[in-house]
Amino acid sequence: MDRKITRRDFLNGVAITVGAAAISSRAFAQGAPDPARLTGLRGQYEGVQSVMHAVRDGTFRLEPGSVRPTKERYDLVVVGAGISGLAAAFHYRQLSPGAKVLLLDPLDDFGGHAKRNEFRVGGRTLIGYGGSQSMQTPSYFSPAVNKLLADIGIEPKKFEGYYDGEWFDKRGLGEGMFFAREVFGSNQLVRVGEKAADWVPKTPLNPKAKQDLIRLLDNPPDYLEGLSRAEKFERLSRITYKEFLLETVKADPQLVTIFQSSTEPYFGVGIDATTCLDAWANHNPGFDGMDLGEKIYKTMSPSGRLARTDPDDYIYHFPDGNAGIARALVRRLIPRALKGRSMEDLVTQRVDYAQLDVPNRPVRLRLGATVVRVRHLGDPATAQEVEVTYVGKGGLQSVRAGHVILACWHKVIPYITDELPAEQVEALKDQVKVPLLYTNVAIRNWRAFDRLKIGNFSAPGTFFANDVGIDFPVSMGAYRFAQRPDEPVLLHLGKVMTSPGKPSREQALEGRRRLQTLSFRDLERTIRDLLGRALSGGGFDPARDIAAITVNRWAHGYAYEYMRPWDAFWPDGPLPIETARRKWGRVAIANSDSGAYAYAHSAIDQGVRAVRELVYVRPDAPAYAKFPGPPPEKLEFIE
Repeated sequence: MDRKITRRDFLNGVAITVGAAAISSRAFAQGAPDPARLTGLRGQYEGVQSVMHAVRDGTFRLEPGSVRPTKERYDLVVVGAGISGLAAAFHYRQLSPGAKVLLLDPLDDFGGHAKRNEFRVGGRTLIGYGGSQSMQTPSYFSPAVNKLLADIGIEPKKFEGYYDGEWFDKRGLGEGMFFAREVFGSNQLVRVGEKAADWVPKTPLNPKAKQDLIRLLDNPPDYLEGLSRAEKFERLSRITYKEFLLETVKADPQLVTIFQSSTEPYFGVGIDATTCLDAWANHNPGFDGMDLGEKIYKTMSPSGRLARTDPDDYIYHFPDGNAGIARALVRRLIPRALKGRSMEDLVTQRVDYAQLDVPNRPVRLRLGATVVRVRHLGDPATAQEVEVTYVGKGGLQSVRAGHVILACWHKVIPYITDELPAEQVEALKDQVKVPLLYTNVAIRNWRAFDRLKIGNFSAPGTFFANDVGIDFPVSMGAYRFAQRPDEPVLLHLGKVMTSPGKPSREQALEGRRRLQTLSFRDLERTIRDLLGRALSGGGFDPARDIAAITVNRWAHGYAYEYMRPWDAFWPDGPLPIETARRKWGRVAIANSDSGAYAYAHSAIDQGVRAVRELVYVRPDAPAYAKFPGPPPEKLEFIE
């Protein structure tokens, strides 16, 4: 394979997606069952947010005498055990090796959005990712991220051997597009080829839509002929891709249906809320005839800048996604909880959850603990301790700390402390979470895909419109991905909950409300129906071939990213995160919200930053990223 592998190959189904991994249970260390093996509705599952929702709604009261002090005292308490919180705990211990640290998290597993899913099918264990997916673009990592990864035993270069980029091509599996009856009038799966003229005529699109799509994909003209390159960039920075299709290209509205969700996995909104420049970076068609060159425009979103300039293949992926990073951090923080030393051990070793919260250990990780109040014991400017109150297995309890890092969502923070100025509270409220579903479907074999000669497909206009396919081709140590069509694999189905026609933040809020109304039964029915219809030509039978389903529901999903046309302050500033993440007293703020950038390396950067705001660091310490997106000094911008 001689072309670069991109993140889009896994978001929209280009000819790269390949077989999921499987391993004999003998390769796993013995231990107690863990949350990764639970199926059904996971992620932010039912009930886990009930306490914080009560705090938000004003129905949770901290009555005098209701809090039981635990008499525990720590040098640092971290609120949130996602990648940012874990990275903060690790870096704090690097700077203060003898420090006592407690991490508190409301979920039943650590890692936050970096969620691991496991399945047993046909005597094999399949591992998938239920959230944070991959380490993207190590070439753009900050020195602080590179050092931390090295310190916890992760070497990104090794993924060049773990990831098999030729598996898909060797088996002749391509990309498909499923046209659903309720959207296009008939159920039809079409195998997508390089030339649109070869496959578009086979679709149920109307004649004008077929003609417009072939032209857009195969031979787009200069739709902005007569404008200079700078004028083109300025025009494309002000209109959405939907407007471009309808008003500039004059395309049939069916093309809007085809492409509506194409930008959702990468930007968190559809083409109605994505500028043409970000759609251009996303490889949406229609720009090849415009002579736009190689440089980027300053108003492109951080992810748009990344997608357009990314120098790396998209291969830096543990079988469980960035849960591998979370496990590596826990292994260094609490060695008895996860044995082993290598990257391969991170995949095959079991976590001993009984070792996470053991008295008198220097680092403790307490799951099922929702923090409801953080306050200094005295004036924040002079106080020596902070009290952290939480609801856990023992009821309403409190601990004390010399320092606190809030590695939780920005919008939660004003509800758990009243010590912040109004300006900072408003800045914290600016950051919304993009709601999404990451679903893993364990199937007993992938014969239907082999017969149809597809590895993935899109399904425009349906619920899972843009991201359905066989999982990543990763083998690590004893963990091997499937080789034959009769072996079990995982299918990954992604869904970003949007509300087309509204501004980006409103889409996230409305999408969250809709997501909360969906039961696992609703989602399971949708999944079985889609797979049954789309793969029927390959003999797929949902009742026979689906072994298990895990739906990871992230009503509060990934950090919101600044983007035009909605954020006029981007990129010149001032950026809301600069105000929102201000330290006060002995409390600092971390998490990817602080970077307005939903990537694992951003979460690490923000954890490092928060620690350094609390603890003295030498001037020559490795630098962390302060600005969302790729390092500006590594980019070339058009004037």
